Amino acid sequence: MTAGTPIKGDAATGVMRKLHAFISDRQGAGAIEFALIVPLLLCLYLMAFQLTIGLSVAKRASRTAAAVADLVAQQSNPVKTTTLDDMPYLAQAMFAPYTPSNGKLKITGVTVDSNGNPTVAWSRDQSGGKPYTVGASVNLPSGMRTPGAFFIHAEVSTDFPLFVFTTNALPSSTQTLTIYRHYFYALRTGTSLSCSGC
Repeated sequence: MTAGTPIKGDAATGVMRKLHAFISDRQGAGAIEFALIVPLLLCLYLMAFQLTIGLSVAKRASRTAAAVADLVAQQSNPVKTTTLDDMPYLAQAMFAPYTPSNGKLKITGVTVDSNGNPTVAWSRDQSGGKPYTVGASVNLPSGMRTPGAFFIHAEVSTDFPLFVFTTNALPSSTQTLTIYRHYFYALRTGTSLSCSGC
């Protein structure tokens, strides 16, 4: 055997030592853990941020529906179509600083007959159309079905886009959440409120 020639056993032992040293080395472990955790933390942060905005938009939708129903319920008979057509501008102002996406506003006069059946007396949407047929049934809470009563029903809806982190992670139908709020308000004065042109 020539001097300086490594023995096979010594070579295997050297490899094992290096492998053991590599496995037991903790240098850089913090950086690896950080790299693994950051994407998860970033997703959680963005989800919390989006949830906060969504709740703020939902709160504005509730306030807008209540304000519109309250203002129309205070109008003298008959209510003017110009007054109803101004309500979308009120809605835009109340949603500030957010801009409603595919925002919709519906205002409906609801009358309750002598049998306690609520029906549509008139209706108008944000574009000046008639979203409901006169005489159509209305889902009014049972505690409000007083014969002869008249209510203003305001409905507000807007689309809220959801963050999607990967392509096609969600079906297109679930990438947008529709926020819908509505209120029934009784008339402040009088027993009915008509609308010519509605």
